[in-house]
Amino acid sequence: MRKIDVINSFAKKGQTLTFEEALVISGLSRKSLRDLLSDMEKQGYVERIEKGKYMIIPLGAEKGKYTLNEFIIGSLLVNPHCIAYWSALHYYGLTEQIPNIGFIQTTARKKKQEVEVFGIRYRIVRIKDTKFFGIRKEWIEEAQINITDREKTIVDCLDKPHYCGGVVEVAKALRNGKLDREKTSEYAQQIGNSGVIRRLGYLCDFLGINISVPLVETRNYLLLDPSMPHKGPKNSKWKLIINLNEKILGKLE
Repeated sequence: MRKIDVINSFAKKGQTLTFEEALVISGLSRKSLRDLLSDMEKQGYVERIEKGKYMIIPLGAEKGKYTLNEFIIGSLLVNPHCIAYWSALHYYGLTEQIPNIGFIQTTARKKKQEVEVFGIRYRIVRIKDTKFFGIRKEWIEEAQINITDREKTIVDCLDKPHYCGGVVEVAKALRNGKLDREKTSEYAQQIGNSGVIRRLGYLCDFLGINISVPLVETRNYLLLDPSMPHKGPKNSKWKLIINLNEKILGKLE
């Protein structure tokens, strides 16, 4: 296959390309393909995302100025992947805050938990297999990505509030989001963290949202928001230390 034919074949693949996919498409040896991809990068046909992963630059686009949606790039950084936490909250319009980092959830090990690609920082959050659920597929710019659904996004953010801007962002999402309350309750119990149930129960009580979650039988108190100072009044029903000003949580209109 001529070089130009190989380049055209890569372009037909889509917006991104892995080294292994390029091997199958081209039929070249690994060494020949490495040399070809190196030449293509110098000539502005592709740009490397990370080792073995490339972005295909369309004809007429300028290398260094062309990029892809951050979710598409994030989806290539680890396998399996799922857009989650603050990134998912923003995608669904459940927060007006624009996160300055992309959050990618996975069950796989990755050497670096934080990476930067084309000026965008990504946080790779590894979780247990049992917490990897509530995932839907979305099409973005002709690429399919995985993202937590609305209800799982809420539950994940209660599981790790520091990855969403704090519990106050979850309160906003609960106030403004159209959520399946039964599914949210099921997810909260499925994730296996009593803190999620307690935070969800407390917030729904405070906001006047009717949701059925079980009380947790324990004598131990948890922080409502682990990212805030560790002081505040205690809520005996949900066994939480309310370590933030409740006024900022708002109320349902």
